Amino acid sequence: MRILVDHNLEGLAVLLWGTLVAEGWLELTEIELTTFRDAGLPFSSSDRVVWRFAQTNDMDKDSAE
Repeated sequence: MRILVDHNLEGLAVLLWGTLVAEGWLELTEIELTTFRDAGLPFSSSDRVVWRFAQTNDMDKDSAE
């Protein structure tokens, strides 16, 4: 599973990732969290741009909006 993390949730994503690693969940399932920076998306990207990027790259968009 590939998840594009909204830039407003990056701090929470880091905490979640740490928990997944510590509890051994990554050994059971494949999860990839990608930030806007990692994806090369500007923080000011519109929802439409983010949605198109996520669809093109087979990702789910996690958003606080």
